[in-house]
Amino acid sequence: MSTPDAPTASTYRWHDGVLEYLDYCDMTETLIEVADSWLVSDGRTLALELHRSRFLDSIADERHDALDLEGFWDAVIAMIPRAGDWFPRVELQSRSGAALLVFRLRSAPQRGLTAVLATHTGADPRTNPTIKGPDLDAMLRLRTEAQERGGDEAVILSPDGYVVEGAYSALVWWRGSFLCAPSTDLERVHSVTARALLGLAAAIGVELHHESVTPSELDGTELWVLSSLHGIRIATGWVDGPELAALPGRLALWRTRLGALAHPID
Repeated sequence: MSTPDAPTASTYRWHDGVLEYLDYCDMTETLIEVADSWLVSDGRTLALELHRSRFLDSIADERHDALDLEGFWDAVIAMIPRAGDWFPRVELQSRSGAALLVFRLRSAPQRGLTAVLATHTGADPRTNPTIKGPDLDAMLRLRTEAQERGGDEAVILSPDGYVVEGAYSALVWWRGSFLCAPSTDLERVHSVTARALLGLAAAIGVELHHESVTPSELDGTELWVLSSLHGIRIATGWVDGPELAALPGRLALWRTRLGALAHPID
């Protein structure tokens, strides 16, 4: 299917080996079981194979053996325009008990370099913490609540009060020259951007630490907010939280390093 004149936002379903454009609103109750999205800029993206693996591995279930996941993925990649900035999303939906693969071709939203955090103080609303998709609506509510309090992103804490992740992001921080991330014991979505960043850091000799920390224990650290849309953002504040710091030039350096890992999607 030709892509140069693709609309800025459109939805397709995978049916009989073809992505069919949906030009109507389906009111059938839908459950998103798995979802994934990534930024494509002029045909280049970061760690596409990791996105592919995360999406396909999350669907690895005998209930879905009949789905042509490989064919769907290949058709999605072929449809993404090679010019401009895009933020495509793939979904496995459940409608009336039937599985459906959906592709949303979306223009990339505005991106930023900074973020203000706000701690989510209620119960953890995640129902499947390691799978991206089932809790998207709940994460939107958390982010909206954070915005109402003056933040950009909500921070989810474990029952013991440890920092786990953002509603739509992974969190890492610097202690001097050490790059730190939440303990692997804390259940969360396996962030592709975090994996790419930590892998890059390890490759060039940066010492990595995983730790369980409360927000107050991040006082004085440089904290980064990671996502496939924004890449690396620096947290410039935390509503009613710790005081954060920044080493001049470090954010720009690592954004350049991470950006250099982007490859053509072909």
